[in-house]
Amino acid sequence: MIQQTQGLALDATRKFLVLYRYLRHYGRNTQCEGVRGRDMSTLRYLHEEGPLTIGQISEYLYISASSTSELVSRMEGAGYVERRRSREDSRVVYVELTPRGEQLAATTPTGGVPLLRERIKTLHPDQLHQIDEAFTLLIQVMEINPNDFD
Repeated sequence: MIQQTQGLALDATRKFLVLYRYLRHYGRNTQCEGVRGRDMSTLRYLHEEGPLTIGQISEYLYISASSTSELVSRMEGAGYVERRRSREDSRVVYVELTPRGEQLAATTPTGGVPLLRERIKTLHPDQLHQIDEAFTLLIQVMEINPNDFD
């Protein structure tokens, strides 16, 4: 029984490390092209959904509004997005893709978290529940406070 438990623990750790290494590899590859993982997720989300507010992007990325604002400013400086005020309510600011951002979102191969975001939506609710439970348990085992990271 102990050997079986140790074997299962080793297999689970290996699978976690495969995911971790894959995400790092994808992140390094996109960063070499001057685009960070969150930037790519944002570009793809804007490509799919159209203009969005900082709040909507923040909620999607699961990061603070201030971190999202910094991300958008950086992407704006790179020429991928631009901000514009709502015609209906001038207090509301939308972030939208520029032609350069649109091209990048449409032509960059999907991988990493952007790929996860696309594919996880296609899973059966029972599978999503299993994944949610597994990640909740991993977070508890590693004593991670999700609020410490954005």
